[in-house]
Amino acid sequence: MPEVWVVDDDASIRWVLDQALSDKAWKTRIFSDSQLALEALSVSVPAVLVCDIRMPHVDGLTLMQAAHQQDSNLPVILMTAFANLDSAVSAYQGGAFEYLPKPFNLDEALTLIERAIAKRVPARRRRKTEDDKQPLNIIGSAPAMQEVFRVMGRVAQLDVTVLINGETGTGKELIAKALHELSPRRDKPFVAINTAAIPRDLLESELFGHEKGAFTGAMTQRAGRFEQADGGTLFLDEIGDMPIELQTRLLRVLNDGSFYRVGGHDPLHADVRILAATHQNMEKMVREGKFREDLLYRLNIIRIQIPALRERKTDIPLILRYYMTTEAKTLRVDEKQLSNDVEVYLASLDWPGNIRQLRSLCIWLTVMTPGKVVTIDDLPLELRQPQHAQQTIGTEDWQTPLRLYARNFLQQGKSGLHTEAEQLFERVLIEETLQFTRFHRQETAALLGWGRNTLTRKSQQLGIDE
Repeated sequence: MPEVWVVDDDASIRWVLDQALSDKAWKTRIFSDSQLALEALSVSVPAVLVCDIRMPHVDGLTLMQAAHQQDSNLPVILMTAFANLDSAVSAYQGGAFEYLPKPFNLDEALTLIERAIAKRVPARRRRKTEDDKQPLNIIGSAPAMQEVFRVMGRVAQLDVTVLINGETGTGKELIAKALHELSPRRDKPFVAINTAAIPRDLLESELFGHEKGAFTGAMTQRAGRFEQADGGTLFLDEIGDMPIELQTRLLRVLNDGSFYRVGGHDPLHADVRILAATHQNMEKMVREGKFREDLLYRLNIIRIQIPALRERKTDIPLILRYYMTTEAKTLRVDEKQLSNDVEVYLASLDWPGNIRQLRSLCIWLTVMTPGKVVTIDDLPLELRQPQHAQQTIGTEDWQTPLRLYARNFLQQGKSGLHTEAEQLFERVLIEETLQFTRFHRQETAALLGWGRNTLTRKSQQLGIDE
């Protein structure tokens, strides 16, 4: 009977997995201490090891390494509530079968364990060392970004073409640079070209180079981006804007690796990994005849969808703090601190320009804020306009400020979060409903879904009557 080991210092995770696995035809062994699991490995090895990354005594990566010394084919599923790109890459490079961000869907976790039992895969032997570590500066803990990290960690070491999708300003080039830095090609060139920023007549020469005299103004021979990136990575930004005639040439290069300079007759070869990016809907462009379907298939081997900033608002305070620090260092001035009110307010906005817009704001605040702490009054006027605030209030994302409030409360070392939050929550609802009904108490109670006595009692408890 297959034996599944679960190692986690979180009692709730152990209990949930233990209960779910008890219904399966597997034997389950639960460890609350990673040191005990490490000692048990010297006696026996499970069919699947499921363990948390961050644990006291022995962390999950060390435990996985010890398990693979006993059995290099042992599938290890690493769990973490603190997902980032570094942990995802470390997990996969260390030989993890899969990387499971918390909180996870229980059915998906069980399916993953079933897959691991059914197929034991060879462990990747390369270990991440301190010398390999690169400052990637990709920030995010929201579930949407955890999925990005998971995919990046999986494909970083593989020489496959990746298509990066995302709105303008979401950091597509940063993702591409990270994939290059994490790949075996890291010591070779990373060459980027924005196909939308170069005139159509010059784009072919930029990509493939030209011979002397190939056209008016071609005074010398020139190597194109493919030659410049030989052995490394070529990043084709805004690939959706590439002219249709050049798409044919690009497809030929991707298929056989050979190309000609403009005006040239001798074929050239370049060993290049292609990373492409676009903000456009590529399937729609194919339907409209603006992009070759066969080229999309060739580019879309692996797709990474970068979420817009409005889809991961809980990450906004982290990104704000990062850029407030880095921009102050760049400008060689004192770092400005954001007040809690400012963080909560900025995290509630939609940020159509995404991270690029957020970074520009941090530069502006670093230069223009007179004091050391940034307050609401220090924000640019366009962010404080009533219509902007009204748009924010009208959105349904009231959970983001609530999450930030809870996080700040807990970080201050206080207790009684629910009691305090519940009182604030009820006070707001009562006061707003009273205003709406012009202080008609019977109607207020009905709109709140209470009886009048309940409204009176809660109002007295909260001091609203006074």
